[in-house]
Amino acid sequence: MSEHDMKGQGFSTKQIHVGHFDIPGINPLATPIFQTSTFVFDDTEQGARRFTGDETGYIYTRLGNPNTTQLGEKLAALEGAEAAIAVGSGMGAVTTAMWTALRAGDHLLADDSLYGCTFSYFTHGLTRFGVEVTLVDFSNLENVKNNLRPNTKAVYFESPTNPNLKLVDISAVSNIVHAHNPECLVFVDNTFCTPCLQQPIKLGADVVIHSATKYLNGHGDVIAGMIAGSSAFISECNLFGLKDMTGAVLGPFEAFLINRGFKTLDIRMEKHCKNAMIIAEHLEKHPKVKRVLYPGLESHPQHELAKRQMQDFGGMISFELNTTREESAKFINSLRLCTLAVSLGDAETLIEHPATMTHSTYTAEELLKANIPQSLIRISVGLEDVDDIIADLEYGLSLI
Repeated sequence: MSEHDMKGQGFSTKQIHVGHFDIPGINPLATPIFQTSTFVFDDTEQGARRFTGDETGYIYTRLGNPNTTQLGEKLAALEGAEAAIAVGSGMGAVTTAMWTALRAGDHLLADDSLYGCTFSYFTHGLTRFGVEVTLVDFSNLENVKNNLRPNTKAVYFESPTNPNLKLVDISAVSNIVHAHNPECLVFVDNTFCTPCLQQPIKLGADVVIHSATKYLNGHGDVIAGMIAGSSAFISECNLFGLKDMTGAVLGPFEAFLINRGFKTLDIRMEKHCKNAMIIAEHLEKHPKVKRVLYPGLESHPQHELAKRQMQDFGGMISFELNTTREESAKFINSLRLCTLAVSLGDAETLIEHPATMTHSTYTAEELLKANIPQSLIRISVGLEDVDDIIADLEYGLSLI
C-alpha cells in the first residue's frame, strides 16, 4: 500500500503499514534489519550525487538507514507531521532539536516542570554556549506572554509534565507564541501521551519530541528518541543537529524493535489508560493517600483541559501519602509486583521517587518552584491485571 493510499486510513492501520520497505524480488512482510555501517555506490558519480543531494539514497548509517527511515515515516504519519527522524535516545532528540533551533544570543522559554535531564541540559548546558534560558509555569498563560522576547527562538514544554502531571494548553501557548513571532518554534515533549492520545502539531505546535524508549517501543529493551516536524526542520536536524552536533545515531536493530513495538501502540495505550484510571480512583479513596495527580480524575485541576486536548488520560500517576518520607520509602521498598525502576511506558508497572531519582538534578528550591514535592511518588502503570497491581499497592500501604 503506497503512502498516498494511507492518507485516509485510521491510526491503527497507519501504525502497522506506514513505511513498508519494498525489496525487489523479495518484498518481505517485516522489514529486515539493515545491519550495515555504509552503503555501496554504483560508481563515483553516484556517490558524488548523493553527497550533494542531487540523488536520494543511502550513504552511511549515521546519515540514514532503511530501518530508521521506516521509523521516521511512521511517526510522521501518526503525529500529522511532514517528517520525522529517529535518534539514539530521548535526550539525543532534545539536544539534536535544540542545537538545530538555537544559536548563541537566542532565548529559550521553557516550562519550569521538565524531565530532570532536560532541565539540566537547558539550565547547565545551553547557558554555557550563550543561549539565554527562562523557566516559568506555563499553566499560567500570562507567564508565557510576559516572558517572550524579541530573541525568543524556541518555546519548550511537556504536557502532561514529568512528574507532577501538570497540563499545558498546547493550542493557547502555540497561538500566543506565533502571534508574537511566527518564526519562533514551539516544541512539545509528547512522550507521556504518544500520538495515540495527543497530536501537538494538530494543536498548533511546530515540533514534537519523544523518548521512544518509553511507550513507542513499549517493551523496556531499547534506548531511543524521535523528533517530528516540518520537512525543512527535520532535514536540518538530520544534516546538522544529528550529523555534526550530537552524533546521537540510532542503530538499525533498535529501530527494528521500535517498528515492531509501533504495531501494537494503540492497544497497549488503551490498556495502560484503563489500568491507570482504575488505580487512580482506588488510590484517591484510600485514607493513607494525601492526593493523587492524574488527568482523568475530576479532582485534577486541569481535568477539563485534559478532556479537550487528550483522547485518553495516559498511564502515568503521581501521588503523595499521608505519612513521612521514611514511611513513603518503606512503602515503595515493600512492593513486590510494582518494580522499583526509573523509565516508563513498559509492560511492567514501574514505581520511583522523582526527587531523588529522575529529578535529582533539581535543587530543593528548584523542586519547590516547579511544584515537585519531595514526597511525590510516580507510577508508570503497566499491562498486568489491574487487580494484581492494586493488591500490591494495598500490601505496601498496609505496612505504613
